[in-house]
Amino acid sequence: MLEELVQYDKQLFLFLNNLGTPTWDSFWLFITNKFSSIPLYIVLAILFYKSYGFKKTIAVLVTIALLITVTDQLANFFKYGVQRLRPCHDIEVNSLMRLVKQSCGGQFGYFSAHAANSFAVAFFFTKFLNKKIKYIRFLLLSWAVLVAYSRIYIGVHFPLDVISGALIGSVFSWLFAKLYIFATYRFSL
Repeated sequence: MLEELVQYDKQLFLFLNNLGTPTWDSFWLFITNKFSSIPLYIVLAILFYKSYGFKKTIAVLVTIALLITVTDQLANFFKYGVQRLRPCHDIEVNSLMRLVKQSCGGQFGYFSAHAANSFAVAFFFTKFLNKKIKYIRFLLLSWAVLVAYSRIYIGVHFPLDVISGALIGSVFSWLFAKLYIFATYRFSL
């Protein structure tokens, strides 16, 4: 059963990855670049500040930094624990795929830290800004999906790596939102 799922995952990866064209490569390289999200993070911090004030914004920035650190380090733990090869290192698919980046990254890729981090941030801010800012849920989840898909497009993650990362990021987002609510209530911020 697991082997069958892995084969379907590889087939889906090849289908999605080969939809790409050189015309769109620079767009997806921009989306996948972790620094391209900095303007979004700044806008989210400003929106949060306008909605909740200075003290809660400082608390949320600390919480988000911890959230990203935890999901990122957990991804590293799983990459070396599970040791699932990245597509470009997998001999079954590497000759059939498009590698858009100059390098593939590390040898292992389960689960996608990019997907985990983007979904964690998207769901976290959606929880607190959804009732205050129209369409924020749609915008943030669209951004998270784009970042997650970019990892398949550029050839560094299989779909299950991305889906797992999105789920893990979502779960940690929920946990850190609860932690943030508890901390701001406990310390009367």
